[in-house]
Amino acid sequence: MSSVLIKNVNIVNEGEIVNSDVYIEDGIFKEIAANISAKSPDVQVFDGENKYLLPGVIDDQVHFREPGLTHKATIETESRAAVAGGITSFIEMPNTNPQTTTIEKLEEKFEIAAKSSYANYSFMFGGTNDNLEEIKKLDASKVAALKLFLGSSTGNMLVDNPEVLEKIFASTNLLIAVHCEDEDTIKKNTAIYKERYGEDIPINFHPIIRSEEACYLSSSKAVALAKKTGARLHVFHLSTAKELELFDNTIPLKEKKITAEVCIHHLWFSDKDYHDKGTFIKWNPAVKGEKDRDALFQALLDDKLDVIATDHAPHTREEKENVYTKAPSGGPLVQHALPAMLEFYHEGKIELEKIVEKMCHNPAILFEIEKRGYIKEGYFADAVLVDLNAPWTVNNENIAYKCGWSPFEGTTFKSRITHTFVNGSLVYKNFKFYDIKNAARLTFNRPA
Repeated sequence: MSSVLIKNVNIVNEGEIVNSDVYIEDGIFKEIAANISAKSPDVQVFDGENKYLLPGVIDDQVHFREPGLTHKATIETESRAAVAGGITSFIEMPNTNPQTTTIEKLEEKFEIAAKSSYANYSFMFGGTNDNLEEIKKLDASKVAALKLFLGSSTGNMLVDNPEVLEKIFASTNLLIAVHCEDEDTIKKNTAIYKERYGEDIPINFHPIIRSEEACYLSSSKAVALAKKTGARLHVFHLSTAKELELFDNTIPLKEKKITAEVCIHHLWFSDKDYHDKGTFIKWNPAVKGEKDRDALFQALLDDKLDVIATDHAPHTREEKENVYTKAPSGGPLVQHALPAMLEFYHEGKIELEKIVEKMCHNPAILFEIEKRGYIKEGYFADAVLVDLNAPWTVNNENIAYKCGWSPFEGTTFKSRITHTFVNGSLVYKNFKFYDIKNAARLTFNRPA
């Protein structure tokens, strides 16, 4: 493995920005100091002047569709798009086909990623109403978390038996990550609008069907159950202002037992965007009103929300163009998440240090990921070089997703990811991909 020296770069790390040199050797940050000289003629030297070096982003919630749904995406195609977006590590969800609800199926996904992924990887194990014994067999040092769908499930992954749910919460030391929407509320709301409009319900009713009530009812139950059982709970993709009252910002993240995240689309879009974007911004939970969006952003700044993720969930253009009841929810986001957050930086809404905290440091803390998420000597050399003043426009020629579209098509971002390093190897440079798969399985600082 070649060594890398990045000269005169602005390092964004642990709440400060420091100009320095960074030397990488054998995939590790070896030295961070001023005026480092190349150790040998084989060292790759990069000029970091006027650029910013961020730790590689860790995305804790993606759907890469493999196995079984590979007409939409694969681990290879979406991890490739991820590194173009500065995401060097991902945690993928269990609702593939077959679902990741047995240890055998979990290990099969690890085998696929080991051969094909451009980014570091781990997977969540899926809970169901009838696999508690399999959950108990999991080695907490080898799996990212347990994922429970408390609404909007696929297949048999909706965990709707209260007795089983409490047993799961009480029986595992793993972090439990949950999708919270109340299924009964959504079914009743859907029936009302189907009676009125048939299958072609106007998309602007999506946040009314998948309502604030549906979200709060489910998330509040999950939080109450975590408090009752002492379980470690992480609530995915908050979408309403009301839910924020369930979360705390008075203690450090390491001490929190109950945490929450927000996704890029809930920070960027609002219900006003349905008119132009239609079902291409149909997500579960739904994009809601401007007041919700603004409250979520403020909660991010105030540390009630701990992590920024993507919930990257690609579907084909043809699938998304269906009528409301047939169009699947979800969209591709890994390539454009960091550029979108950097756009907020340019607008004065968030500091670079806060972006790094929420996208790099906090996922590493939350999931107890070993030696990633920071630019530190001795840590794995996952890093992203960013030019804050290199505008580019999202279009068909530079979209890397297998599905070939993005909800950001036509958007011009002021900041460009110029280089992405995974375990010290340059895997992406200015819209060019290198066929280097130096990714590793994520490891965790936890007892088995």
